[in-house]
Amino acid sequence: MKANMEKIEKNVVKLEITVEAEKFSEAMKKAYVKNAKKFNVPGFRKGKAPMSIIKRQYGEGVFYEDAINICCDDTYPEALKEHNIKPVDYPEIDIVEIGEGKDFIYTAKVTVVPEVELGEYKGLEVKKNTYEVKDEEIDQKLKDMQEKNARIETKDENAVIENGNVAVIDFKGFVDEVAFEGGEGHDYSLEIGSGTFIDNFEDQLVGLKKDEEKDVNVKFPEEYGREDLNGKVATFKVKVNEIKVKELPAMDDEFAKEVSEFDTLVELKADMKKKMEEENELKIKREFEEAAIDAACENAKVDIPEVMIRKETDNMLKDLEMRLRYQGLDLNTYYQYTNSSEEKVREYMKDTAAKRVKTELVLNEIAKAENIDATEEELMERAKEMAKQYGDKEIEKTTKLIMDAQRSLLKIDVINEKVIKLLVDSSKVIA
Repeated sequence: MKANMEKIEKNVVKLEITVEAEKFSEAMKKAYVKNAKKFNVPGFRKGKAPMSIIKRQYGEGVFYEDAINICCDDTYPEALKEHNIKPVDYPEIDIVEIGEGKDFIYTAKVTVVPEVELGEYKGLEVKKNTYEVKDEEIDQKLKDMQEKNARIETKDENAVIENGNVAVIDFKGFVDEVAFEGGEGHDYSLEIGSGTFIDNFEDQLVGLKKDEEKDVNVKFPEEYGREDLNGKVATFKVKVNEIKVKELPAMDDEFAKEVSEFDTLVELKADMKKKMEEENELKIKREFEEAAIDAACENAKVDIPEVMIRKETDNMLKDLEMRLRYQGLDLNTYYQYTNSSEEKVREYMKDTAAKRVKTELVLNEIAKAENIDATEEELMERAKEMAKQYGDKEIEKTTKLIMDAQRSLLKIDVINEKVIKLLVDSSKVIA
C-alpha cells in the first residue's frame, strides 16, 4: 500500500491510496467467496460456479463493491496511522482506478481534528466567587422540612376554602367552549396560594364549600408554551370534592428529634449551616475551575469543523432524551409543550456544543504542551473509585472490567483533571 496526503482546505485532507494489484485480486477472491451462493449459473449447483464464469456472465464489476470495501477497510486505517491523521467524520471515498490486473487507486477526503493555537494559559487572572450562608436560607430549609412533615386534616363539612388550604377538586378546561387536551383533572389536590395554577385560578376558589361548583375564568400567558393556548381566555368548570387544612408541627426540639438525628433545634440548624457551607465550597471550587478553563480557551485560537459541533449537539440531544425518559416524557412531547422543534433545540444548543468542543481541544493541546499523561496506577485508582460507586462487593473484579472497557475514557478524565489543576494552581485570584 502507498498513501499520499494533501491538505485541500482548512481541517480537510485528501489521501490518495494505492492498493497493489495482487492485494486487489485477493480482495476480489474474498468478495467471490462471500457472494458465490447468490448467483444461479446454468450447469452449476448454486454457489459452485467458478469466479471466472460468474464474471463472464454478470460482468467483471460484479464483485467490485465488496472488493472495494475490503480494500478500504484494510488500507484506510493504515493510511491514517501513517500520516498521523485524526478524523472527526467518515471519509468521502472516490475511485480513481480499478480493474482486473491493475492497482486499485482511491481517494479518501476527510475532516480532521483542527490545530489549536494556544495563547497564554498559565498565570491568568481569574475571578473567585464567594457565597455566605444566610440565616434566612436556613430558616427556609427548616420551613420546607416543616411543610413536608405537616399533617393534612379534612375540614368541617360547612367550612370554606381559605388561603393555605388544600382543595381536592375536579376540573375541566374549555377555550371557546371546546375542551382542550391536558385541561382535565379528577380529585386533584391543589394548595391555595401556591401559584401552581395559572392566573388567579386559585384565588377564585376561596370561599367555596364542599360539593360546590364554579366556572373559573382565567387567561393563559402569551408565552405559555402551547400554540393552542398562548394568550387564550379559558373557562374551567370546577367542583370541590374536599377541603383540607395543613397543620404544621411546632418548630422546637421535638421537631428536630423527629426529622433528624439531633436532640435540639440548635444542633439541627448548626448541622444544616455546616452542610450548606460545604456545598458552597464545592460550588466555589467548580466555578473557579470553569472560569480558569474559560480564560485559557479565550486566549486560544481554533477553527472548529462544523461536523464536530453537530456531533456534540447530537450527544446533547441524546442526553436530553434520556433525562426526559426518567420523567416519563419523550422528545416529541417536549417539543409540543415548549412550542419548539428539533431544529430549534439544536440551534439553541449550538453555542454550548461549540464551547464544549473547544474546551476539549484546548485541554488536550495543553496536555501535549505540558507533557501531561496518565500513569497505570492513576488509571487503576480512578477505575477503583468508579467500582466503589457501583456498590459492588467484588471491587477488584469490577475494577478490572472498567479498566478493560473504559481505559481510554479513564485516561481522558485523569489527564483533564491534571490540566485543570495546572490552570487553577497557576491562576491569579481576583475578587
